Parts: sequence; structure tokens; C-alpha cells
Amino acid sequence: AERRRRARVQGGWAGRAAVPKAPVVSSLTPPGASPAWMRKDQPHTQKQFVFEKPAEVERRVPEAGVIDKPGVYELSKGPTGISRINLIPGFIDSEQADWMFEQLLQDIPWGQRTHIRQEESFAEPRLTSWYGELPYTYSRITMQPNPNWHPLLTMLKERIEEFSGYTFNSLLCNLYRNEKDSVDWHSDDEPSLGKNPAIASLSFGATRNFEMRKKPSPEENGDYTYVERLKIPLDHGTLLMMEGATQEDWQHRVPKEYHSRDARINLTFRIIYPESDGDWK
Repeated sequence: AERRRRARVQGGWAGRAAVPKAPVVSSLTPPGASPAWMRKDQPHTQKQFVFEKPAEVERRVPEAGVIDKPGVYELSKGPTGISRINLIPGFIDSEQADWMFEQLLQDIPWGQRTHIRQEESFAEPRLTSWYGELPYTYSRITMQPNPNWHPLLTMLKERIEEFSGYTFNSLLCNLYRNEKDSVDWHSDDEPSLGKNPAIASLSFGATRNFEMRKKPSPEENGDYTYVERLKIPLDHGTLLMMEGATQEDWQHRVPKEYHSRDARINLTFRIIYPESDGDWK
């Protein structure tokens, strides 16, 4: 009986198929070693993002250039032509300029005109007088014809004509009584002046700065922030000629001053055409 029991036991084990065991993969890290994600020697597969502010093109406001030496200066050149000025200090010597200034100050019929801007009126911050056989309109102000030239003005006109080669038929006189008087940015480009007018500016009395700025390109949409600027001190007896496309491409002004200034007279000789022929643009 014992032999039969052992035979059954041994036969049972022998009849079963041996099932191989699957290999066991250990997820444990060998003793003393750090996990892979903590090891510093492992290469980084992800790049670190660093924010960099985009570089901006710095645009600086240009400093105003100064013209104070005699000579002809070509300011700019473009489709409208060449803008040119000619500075002649001492065109009238100091001794002659002294008595001319006093005579003009007393004899010219100075008056203060009223401006109209945006439907509001205000007095011009200077005194003016007009000479010429034709009227002159600027900033909605019309200067009536005045053919009665003062003999001194006629003499000065002829002297400038001989020097420049131009023939002038009109004159706008300006009296800046002190540092508070001024004229704002503008161009002498009224239709009655024709295309590319030549203007002769003769100064007497206190030195004042004559400033110029180039008109912005169409891309600037009327922004004068970055345009080229010039500063020209006009002394007693100085002549300034403006020619070519200067009025088309540039503006000018005589600003108010922060320091006390004596009176200054400025004579601007020009050529006026009848309105029917003057609109050349």
C-alpha cells in the first residue's frame, strides 16, 4: 500500500509541464546610487527658456545746427529743388546801420495787426508795415497796397538788388519791440509769391535768433520731432538771402527770448505777383 501511494505522488509531479518563470526586473536602485532623475551628470534634454527684450532702434532728437559764418549754404536737395541760403553779416556797416535803425524806427507807420486762428482772434506779437503796389495776404491778414516808399527803403532795396541780381517790388517790415515779440513757425509760400521765391531779409538793432526746421517727410505724418533744425543769429546790419526751394521745404520763426532784448527791425524784400498769375503751384 505504501508503494502504491508513493507511485501516485511521483506520477502526479511527473505528469505536469514545467512552467518557466518570467525574469523579474527590479525597479530598485542599487544601494548607494541616486535615482536617474536626481543625478547631476545626466544630460538635459529640455532647453531652458530665457526671455530677451527685443532690441529697439533708439531715435534721438537731433541738435540744432548753428550758422553764424558768412557764406552760401545748401540746406537740402529734393524733388522740389535745392534749398539755399546766403548769410552776409555786415552788409550794412555798423555806423550806417545805427542811424538807419533810428530813422526807420521813427518814420515807418508801424501798426499791430489781428490774427484769426481757429475762429479766435489775437494781436500779432510784433508791429508791421507794408510797401508795394499790390496787396499781400498771409494768415488771413491782407496788407493793403502802399506805393509810397520811404526814400531810405528805396535805397536799401536798390542796394540789395545790385548785390543779389533780383528785382523786388514789395517789402514787409517787422518791428520786434522786445524779447516778448516773435513770429511763429511758417513758410513764405503764399501763391502771390510764385514758385521758389527769393526773399531778402535785412536786420537792424538787437540780435535775434532766426530758426529754421525742415518740413517732415510724408511718412512722418506732420511730426516735426526728428526733423533737421538750424539756428542763425541775425546781427545788426546782417543780410540773409533765402532762395530756391527753401520756402517749399523749410519753415522759419523768430522765437520769444528768455533774456531782455532791445528793439529789432527786420525788412523782408520780396516779389509779389497779381493773384491771377501768382498761383503757380
